[in-house]
Amino acid sequence: MTDPGTVFALPFMQNALAALLMLAVAGAVVGVALNLRGLEFLSDGLVHAVFPGAVAGFLLSGPEGVYPGAAVAALVATVVLTIVARRLPGAGSDAATAVVLAGAFGLGVVLVSTRSDYTTGLEQLLFGQLLTVSSSDLGAIALCGGVAVLLVAVTWKEQLFVSFDVRGARAAGLRVLVLELALNAAIALVVVAASRAVGNLLVLAVLIAPAAIARLLSRRLAVIVPLAVGVAISASVLGLALSYALSVDLRVGASPSAVLALVLVGGYLAVAAARGLVTGVVRRRPRSGSHADLPSGADQEPMTVLGVR
Repeated sequence: MTDPGTVFALPFMQNALAALLMLAVAGAVVGVALNLRGLEFLSDGLVHAVFPGAVAGFLLSGPEGVYPGAAVAALVATVVLTIVARRLPGAGSDAATAVVLAGAFGLGVVLVSTRSDYTTGLEQLLFGQLLTVSSSDLGAIALCGGVAVLLVAVTWKEQLFVSFDVRGARAAGLRVLVLELALNAAIALVVVAASRAVGNLLVLAVLIAPAAIARLLSRRLAVIVPLAVGVAISASVLGLALSYALSVDLRVGASPSAVLALVLVGGYLAVAAARGLVTGVVRRRPRSGSHADLPSGADQEPMTVLGVR
């Protein structure tokens, strides 16, 4: 069996871990903001809209061209999808986003199929190459992820205002369109940062799952962000270690990004199940006339029974 103490002693594992830790922080911070705004489907559209740009960059300049190509596509997709969401609210916006998603993904597949090594190129772009991350990749991830976090941090209060009362934000004179563009750009930058390491298909797990888990555990905004970051970092370390063990001990060549996605999904399901169980227990407790009574408001925040707010 693999010695856990030696897993991260290998240089390529250290690079992979560094990439995942940076993506974990950026993805969690941006993910909380998009979760509060309910932009999960729009983020899916951005992820797939970036794909043809990453493919074009890959075809023109090899692996080093993935980031510039993805960045150009991200810029265009951010503007287009933000305008579509404003002009076609509700179901119209969802339909337009789905059309962009399908069209962009199809275009990316057509482009990558022009290569002779079509299958290998497609696999690399969809599922990432986490174990071959280089120092230049780490620099690109740090730059894109850092700018994404900065965009959210400097507009955090305004983003919260828009999330809870968009009409009030407009009445207060906030430039809602600029805020929407900033958040969508931050989402796109995380996608660009993860495009080579994690891959196009699996970056959604990094963006959405940690924030979703954190919101299941707490309703306090001051707690949700650090919780999301902690969840993302823990899942990154566990997922990378599990993928290494699968490869070395069981000879299963599972994608590290896929294992990370499964760890995050498993964590979400476990927390959701625990929350449902605690909620059921709280609701069955007698409300009065017994020493077993819960404090007032406990039924509204069942996770306090687990010691988490």
